Amino acid sequence: MNNENQNLENTEPTVEQEAPLKNQNFLAKKIEVIRTRFLDWVAANPRGRWIFKIIGGLAVSGIAFILLLVVLIWAGAFGKLPNKQQLKNIENYTASEVYSSDKVLLGKYFKENRVNVDFDKISKHFKNALVATEDARFFKHGGVDARAWVRVFVKTILMRDQSGGGGSTISQQLAKNLFKRKKYKFLAIPINKIREMMIARRLEKVYSKEELLALYLNTVPFSRGIYGVNVAAHQFFNTNPTDIKIEDAATIIGSLKANTYYDPTRYPDHAIKRRNTVLAQMKKYKYISQTEFDSLKTLPLEVDYHSENRSKGLATYFREYVRKKVKADLKFYKKSDGSDYDLSTDGLKIYTTIDSRMQKYAEDAMTSHLTKLQKDFDKHWKGKKPWGKDDVILKEVKKSRRYQRLKKRKKTKAEIKTIFDTPVKMTVFSWKGEVEKTMTPLDSVKYYFALLNAGFMAMEPQTGNIKAWVGGTSYKHFQYDHVIQAKRQVGSTFKPIVYTAALRNGIRPCDYVNNRLVIYSDYEDWKPENADGKYGGAYSLRGALTKSVNSVAVNLIMRTGVDTVIDLAHKMGITSDIPKVPAIALGAVDVSLFDMIKVYGTLANKGLRPEPQFLLRIEDSKGNIIIDYENEDKEPLERVLEEDDAIIMTNMMQSVVDSGTARRLRVVYNLQNDLAGKTGTTQSQADGWFIGFTPNLVAGVWVGGESPKIHFRTIRLGQGANTALPIFGKFMQKVDKDSRFKKLKNAKFEELDFAKMLEMDCPPYLEEEPVLVEIPQDSVIYEEEPLDRILDIFKNRKRKKTQQENGNVNVSPNRRLKESQAKRRKRKEAERIRKKNERTRKKRERKKKRRKRWEKLFGKN
Repeated sequence: MNNENQNLENTEPTVEQEAPLKNQNFLAKKIEVIRTRFLDWVAANPRGRWIFKIIGGLAVSGIAFILLLVVLIWAGAFGKLPNKQQLKNIENYTASEVYSSDKVLLGKYFKENRVNVDFDKISKHFKNALVATEDARFFKHGGVDARAWVRVFVKTILMRDQSGGGGSTISQQLAKNLFKRKKYKFLAIPINKIREMMIARRLEKVYSKEELLALYLNTVPFSRGIYGVNVAAHQFFNTNPTDIKIEDAATIIGSLKANTYYDPTRYPDHAIKRRNTVLAQMKKYKYISQTEFDSLKTLPLEVDYHSENRSKGLATYFREYVRKKVKADLKFYKKSDGSDYDLSTDGLKIYTTIDSRMQKYAEDAMTSHLTKLQKDFDKHWKGKKPWGKDDVILKEVKKSRRYQRLKKRKKTKAEIKTIFDTPVKMTVFSWKGEVEKTMTPLDSVKYYFALLNAGFMAMEPQTGNIKAWVGGTSYKHFQYDHVIQAKRQVGSTFKPIVYTAALRNGIRPCDYVNNRLVIYSDYEDWKPENADGKYGGAYSLRGALTKSVNSVAVNLIMRTGVDTVIDLAHKMGITSDIPKVPAIALGAVDVSLFDMIKVYGTLANKGLRPEPQFLLRIEDSKGNIIIDYENEDKEPLERVLEEDDAIIMTNMMQSVVDSGTARRLRVVYNLQNDLAGKTGTTQSQADGWFIGFTPNLVAGVWVGGESPKIHFRTIRLGQGANTALPIFGKFMQKVDKDSRFKKLKNAKFEELDFAKMLEMDCPPYLEEEPVLVEIPQDSVIYEEEPLDRILDIFKNRKRKKTQQENGNVNVSPNRRLKESQAKRRKRKEAERIRKKNERTRKKRERKKKRRKRWEKLFGKN
């Protein structure tokens, strides 16, 4: 009996079981009511049977057509569906990234600005906001949510309630993002929808739910050409997808509904309203509490927008040069499937030698100085035309894109002139950023033509690694690169090449050259003049280089030979054609800043010419190295100068900084580094140069207009010491203040050995020109050189030691005095004669022999 009662108790339905039974009974009753009413209606309306049959037939036909369409799509009649293997190997367009040597992202190359991020590095705020807003049943369906489609049909279509949401699941939206919709003549929307459902089902079988979320969040498009939450987080809120705040994640996810309308930078009010809707959905599905929602919805929108494109960010000119180089190099490499690499879509990582800190210091220095220099230039030419004749501007007008477009539209000259004379609103470049102005297109041509520009490059002379590269003032407005593309006359920065050639040809640092104004009849009565217009006296090589004396530079190239100087210039790194005229001694040759950095790098590297390097390695999207520039076999650096000549030239160029044309670096910018360098100014002050170096860094600056017609009228304003040197000075100031470059700041040039110190120990300038006298060879008395005196000391010590050993050490004091006086007279006479005969072949040979004796005795330093 007890067992029977127990069985009866067990058969009684529980509360949980009663609910579905009641629902079933309710539905059964409703269906029965509808059936009864339908039969009554048919009995009362005999014609209704035919209407029902027609509607039924159409419904059956529609269903059959849909089934047929599904079969055709599945069979590939409207394009093959991706198979399982293809879905496993999905690779969306991913931007390639360029990094500095200190691991800072410089920029990207892309068709779609997307950088993929792993699922575990995506904040849960993104995931929760997405699921709550776009697909609440994401973790319950298999790619297609039938309940959602019923809701769309009933609530959205029948009841006209737009709050019902869409029927596409996250998986379907992912399919749409991965496989773009195709255009068909008929039924394009149904065909694409069914395709997306089928692909979504297949995606669900290949990937886990977490992987699908990661794929979606990496592929979804936003406004402003942004793809994926990684780039969106960086650009809109200057953060990463891991650390993003919940309200910012909700803002980004909310913008998916209408990218432009809910863009937080363009329409912040719309974005806030949509953000709060997303937060409400998160509260509804228990991702946040009511308290959190109440707090978050009141927060203001704090956008920190950072645009990413080819004209934004650090090293824009450098990145363009890298793009061309990498694209060319990748042609020799293939992917594992045999296809070519695509820099815009394959997500490559490009690591460069650029130091992001030095790059920023260089860009800041250029902007800071040119802002002031442009004001000086405009004031200098106020009320006048820097370009001279108006024909110059008319030529620039015809080069403009506006003019070319009008010509293509078959506009007449009169119509074009009217357009160029009519004021319009436009955005123009300024040193404070882009500004809106109303001006005529003709005035805009004049405005841009009168702007100064610049180029800057810094390199390690020992490795050739480029540390900073600034090709101009604004890549967006001026895409011509003044580091590598522009070739301008180099002025006096060419003189170190001439002086080095003179050293190699036997002319020594203390040889004096007369400062005379000479007319060279063999060169069309060419008369090279000094910048200060002063002549007379004589300069040593160090003195002439320090003061940048033109007459001496020309004298040296005449004695050394133009061909000799040209040959050395090419060996030191100049790739341009150099005219065979003595005017090159004053810089009458067009050379790029890139090449001039090689020349000065050769001096800084003690005669070994560095080859500029800017790439370290290229990796694919998975981190595999494609090209390893850093560790590839390289030819050893070519020695183009003797080390002694390079050291002497460096020492002479230190005088340029300490007391010459570049002394502003010490006086104005208070640089205490070991520094060497040379200023340069071309004819009419069209180009200003400064190239300087420390033991471990060589950097150069060019400043001028886009055309040589744009220049200062006075040497005071237009000289390289005023236009270009300040950029170098400001750059080095910032580098020296950065504790991370302490080693660079404290580096010292190699000290001169005793022989070189003696060889360079002479006054830089003599007021009276040395008189050259022809003296018979057998009567020439040569000075006892310092080296002879040193050797005599060693000999006397040895003689004295021998005398002491033999007990013979007594020498008359009077005899010593007489010998000493005789020696002094002899040395004085020899010194007088030496000055008269310092250029003779005999003396040069004796010096070479003595140097060998010195090296043999003490060794070569």
